[in-house]
Amino acid sequence: MMRARRQKTEREPTIALINIVFLMLIFFLVAGTLARPLDAELSLVRTADLDGSAPPDALVIHADGRMQYRGADLAEAAEMLADAEGDAGKSVRIVPDRDLPAARLVAIGAALRGAGAEQVLIVTQRGVE
Repeated sequence: MMRARRQKTEREPTIALINIVFLMLIFFLVAGTLARPLDAELSLVRTADLDGSAPPDALVIHADGRMQYRGADLAEAAEMLADAEGDAGKSVRIVPDRDLPAARLVAIGAALRGAGAEQVLIVTQRGVE
């Protein structure tokens, strides 16, 4: 006499999927950095294929020419170097508004170089194409 074979039911590996999602969540929490949010009125310049890093302390320049450093308004760009700590004056990061005239941006960069900045970096938004 032949016995009927029991069909095995395949169970979905939901526990494994939950573990993977949890590990991804932990990874992105650890890998993410905490930074001061940029001003909501600021729209960044777009560039593609450039390596960059998030600015911990950067000079923010609005479209109307207003400058801010660490949340405080500045009258002159050189004031940023006076407030900079340690070797922060060697490399200065600028976050310009997209609508800031290029001539104004170049003038601010020249003022920073004249005040002692060895390197002036412009922080932009990376474009994905």
